[in-house]
Amino acid sequence: MKCEWVQQNVVLYVYDELPDDARHELEQHIARCKDCVAELESTKTFRTALAQLPAEEPNPSFLAASRMKLQEALEGAEQGGWWSRLVFDPVNWLNQVRFAPALAAAIFIIGFAGGIAATYRIVPRGPIPGGATGGDSGQVQLGSISGVSSVSQQAGSNQVTIKYETVAPQEAHGPLNDPQIQQLLLFAARNNFNPGLRLDSYSLLTQQPNNEHVREALLYALRYDSNTGVRLKAMDALGPYVKADVQVRDAILESLMSDANPGIRTEALHLIEPVRGDSSVRIVLERLAAKDENRYIRSQARTLVSQLPDMN
Repeated sequence: MKCEWVQQNVVLYVYDELPDDARHELEQHIARCKDCVAELESTKTFRTALAQLPAEEPNPSFLAASRMKLQEALEGAEQGGWWSRLVFDPVNWLNQVRFAPALAAAIFIIGFAGGIAATYRIVPRGPIPGGATGGDSGQVQLGSISGVSSVSQQAGSNQVTIKYETVAPQEAHGPLNDPQIQQLLLFAARNNFNPGLRLDSYSLLTQQPNNEHVREALLYALRYDSNTGVRLKAMDALGPYVKADVQVRDAILESLMSDANPGIRTEALHLIEPVRGDSSVRIVLERLAAKDENRYIRSQARTLVSQLPDMN
C-alpha cells in the first residue's frame, strides 16, 4: 500500500467509512509510516474542530435552485451510452464505490431526504379544493405527483390543461383562477427541470401577479431560474409593482447589479426609472454610472443620475 492511497482515504477512515479490509490495510501501513501517522492526526484534529461548529439547514430556495442548476448541467453534459460505460469502463465504476459503500449510501439518503424536505416546504400537501378535475377522483394529491409534463391554455379562453404524472400520466382541467390549477402551475414552475415547461407555466402565472403565492414564485424565478426567458418573463410581470412592493424593487435591483444577461439588466434599468429617487435605487445607479462594464448601462445610469435632485 502506498502513502498516496492512505492520504486519499484517511478522511474516510476517520469518519468510519472504509470497509473492514481497506481499514485493516490502512492501519497496518500507518503502524510503520510516520508521515501517514502525522496525516491521520491532522485529520482527526480537523474533524474535532469542525464538530464544534453548529450545523445549519440549507435554505429551501437555495437547495431547490442548486438542484435545478445541477440537473440542467447533467442534461447538457455529453455522455456515452450506459452499455459502453458499463462494458468498457467497469473498473473505474467499481473503484468509485469499492472503498466507500457507507458514504455512498449516506449521500443517497441525505439527497433523497433533502429533496422531500424541500418539496414539503415549497408545495402544500394534500388535496386542494376547487373546480378543476383531476383523474378519476376529482382531486389531486400534490404529494403523489412525480412531475408535470405539459401546460397549455385554450385559445380565446381562460381554460388551462395540465398533464401531470403520478403512477400514470393524468390531466387536470379548469379555469386559470381555479386554486388547483394555480397550485399545479406553481408546482410545474418550481419543481421541473424542463426550462420550456417552466416558461409555459410562468407565462400563465404572470396573468395573475396579484396572487401572493404567484408573486412569490415570480420573485423566486427572477432571482434563481437559470433560463433567461423565464427570468425576463418574471421581471415583466413584476414591473408594475416596483413602486408599491419593496421586495419586488429589491429583486429587480439585484438583477440590475448581478444578472449575467445584459438584456435582463437593461430591462431592469428601465423598470426602476419611476423609483429612481429612492435612496437604495440612487445608490445602485451611482455605482453603475461610475464603473459598470456594460457601456450602454453605464451611459443610461449616468443619464438617470443627472436627472436626480441634489441631496441635502
